[in-house]
Amino acid sequence: MYDLIIENANLVTCDKNHNIIWNASMAIADGRIQVIESGSEKKSQHFAASQKIDAGNKIVMPGLINMHCHAADSLFRGLVEELSLEAWLQKVWIAEKAILTPKTTYTGSVLGLAENLLSGVTSVMDMFWYPNEAVKAANDLGMRISTGGIFFDYPGIGNRSHEDFLQEAEKFFEDYNSNEAVFPGVMPHGTYTVSPKHLREAKKIAERHNGLYHIHAAETLAEQSDIRDRYGQSVIRHLHSNGLLDQKTVLAHCVHLDDAEIQLIADNESIVVHNPMSNLKLGSGIAPIDKMFEAGVTLTLGTDGAISGNDLDMWLTMRLAASLPKGNTLDPKVMNAKTVLHMATLNGAKALGKEDKLGSLEVGKIADFIFVDMDKIHAVPVFDPITHLIYSACKSDISDVFIGGKQVVKNGVISTLDIKDILEDVRKLSPKIAASLR
Repeated sequence: MYDLIIENANLVTCDKNHNIIWNASMAIADGRIQVIESGSEKKSQHFAASQKIDAGNKIVMPGLINMHCHAADSLFRGLVEELSLEAWLQKVWIAEKAILTPKTTYTGSVLGLAENLLSGVTSVMDMFWYPNEAVKAANDLGMRISTGGIFFDYPGIGNRSHEDFLQEAEKFFEDYNSNEAVFPGVMPHGTYTVSPKHLREAKKIAERHNGLYHIHAAETLAEQSDIRDRYGQSVIRHLHSNGLLDQKTVLAHCVHLDDAEIQLIADNESIVVHNPMSNLKLGSGIAPIDKMFEAGVTLTLGTDGAISGNDLDMWLTMRLAASLPKGNTLDPKVMNAKTVLHMATLNGAKALGKEDKLGSLEVGKIADFIFVDMDKIHAVPVFDPITHLIYSACKSDISDVFIGGKQVVKNGVISTLDIKDILEDVRKLSPKIAASLR
């Protein structure tokens, strides 16, 4: 007997061949996909299952993987506007220091992760203070999360020392390395906020535990200039000369790169997370993802935080990722819809080291999937479901979300956690947040 059978689904599998199966059925047991049938096969009506759900001819696809987020920064949405990254950060850090505690970080994490979940994101890579609170929030919502100890050479939140950061990073791996819903890593903020020695020490911790290494890199021209002045080389060359580029390294942004730096990233098999909305709004620039793609770099997508991009919308992110390179190159064929859909699904799974378990709908893989409603005024007709998902679909089209075969969003409502209290907590906290910059 199966735990769940999904019937009448238009399956966009996001497998390596981008297979689409119309009028499909999918049987799930023990959190994994056991059977996928096309409409012509249709034996599932004879299978026993604890629950059967009619997808009503919606698109059923893998859950999205948001590879760069600061979920708890949703508390500060709209607080600091229309500044360059460097000026913006100075205000952001003041507000964070005034507001963030473990309790408020949990509140903000639920707020940000719930927004991700409702838009069809099932796994998030989150870099923020108090990572245990983000894990708790993800667990309460039923989501998967990659996070870990942050590194930051200034006093920061809680006035913690580098030794504190080292201990916290080690303990995080000890606490979560065996948790199937948590993908631990270390989170050094950037080359301009963490010394080379401390960057290397963080990497050693990640290597000891076979964990991920996530860092902001080459986001602005000012950052590049700063690192050249300090170390005599660009951000990517600086990371490479310190032995920090490998297939476990996840680089957020990479907006300003030359061809040699792109090749360095490709040769070392490091991952790049493209965050177009944040990069545009902060005036940071447009990452050359078409060149990176041609060089063989594994590209993924992220929303960054709602404090910089104002919402956590992976559908807008996908559309921008597909459209911006076309405008830049005057070539409508670059970064096609299939490539970008993989950036939001299978490539994210590869970046997390979970390509054999997540990122596509295939027999044997974990059953993380979403329903995309095509019966909307902006969504009909649908001739090609993949181009539809990239160029027409939006986050409000997500009706249902399943993680590990368990339904966590039903008809657009989160079923794992009542977030009304969280929303009220945010409203009560808002005057204090606003006052933090006065």
